[in-house]
Amino acid sequence: QVQLVESGGGLVQPGGSLRLSCAASGSIFRGNAMAWYRQAPGKQREFVAHITSGSTTSYADSVKGRFTISRDNAANTVYLQMNSLRPEDTAVYYCTAPWGGRPYWGQGTQVTVSS
Repeated sequence: QVQLVESGGGLVQPGGSLRLSCAASGSIFRGNAMAWYRQAPGKQREFVAHITSGSTTSYADSVKGRFTISRDNAANTVYLQMNSLRPEDTAVYYCTAPWGGRPYWGQGTQVTVSS
């Protein structure tokens, strides 16, 4: 069964940090690129970060230098380390990977940055 399960979201003050995890079933993780997207209330889902199977990374300009995507191939897990969080980072964060010719999405985890 194909699964992507995000965790690690929560409430954090501006300037704080969170680490999101996405646990994937082996079938969708092995040899696949993985990515994080986010969706704020009333806005479209937007790209955050991407990592290839060889761990080459890319980032949205809005998070570059603050967020780090990584993967643990032994644990079938991709991470998003988020530092220097801002109120505008508040969103539901989704993990995604291509599967069957289309993107497969997890259920999302809420990140709220507020004092």
